[in-house]
Amino acid sequence: MRVVIAEDLVLLRDGIARALTAHGIDVVDCVGDAGALVEAVTALRPDAAIVDVRMPPSFIDEGARATILLRERFPDTGVLVLSHTVDPQLALQLAARHPRGFGYLLKDRVLDIAAFVDAVSAVASGGTVIDEEVIEHGLAERRTPLAQLTDRERDALRELARGRSNAAIAATLFLSERTVEAHLRSVFVKLDLTPDLDSNRRVRAALAWLAEQP
Repeated sequence: MRVVIAEDLVLLRDGIARALTAHGIDVVDCVGDAGALVEAVTALRPDAAIVDVRMPPSFIDEGARATILLRERFPDTGVLVLSHTVDPQLALQLAARHPRGFGYLLKDRVLDIAAFVDAVSAVASGGTVIDEEVIEHGLAERRTPLAQLTDRERDALRELARGRSNAAIAATLFLSERTVEAHLRSVFVKLDLTPDLDSNRRVRAALAWLAEQP
């Protein structure tokens, strides 16, 4: 696995690089700003990029904007966003267009090296990783009981929450894509996830599933 790290704090950046390298992950570049991040991903095409949400020069949203750009240009490159703050709306915004291969974690999670490495690996493999605190703080009002879903609808939602496409879900569950589409349409209706301009129904459904897992 090949990874690029974008973090302006040198000590944190070096610590992440050492931790990943110790777990057999190839850190192909370490940069300190959003522009260098985009250049590194464009040139090196890593499996994943680890991105600080706030970087120079304004320390407002450079990392977030770079993430959106990278997800549009390189949807096969996973992006794991690190943030000091709990911002569920930003997590939804960043994941909306391309929920596969996306992660949003608080920076404190880096201290749990094993869990952090697992998150990087999941994102690089096309999975979706959302920090538990983001779910707890921002999605409580959106939680909808999943008990009303059928077993097959729950199966389809579980696979969706793992970042899988309809085709991949169909292959995993031994169903046709048309049947999977029908199950997911039913899930969206039962969870009251109507289309809107601010978020993606697939992302919101995945977060609803994750929020109710023990």
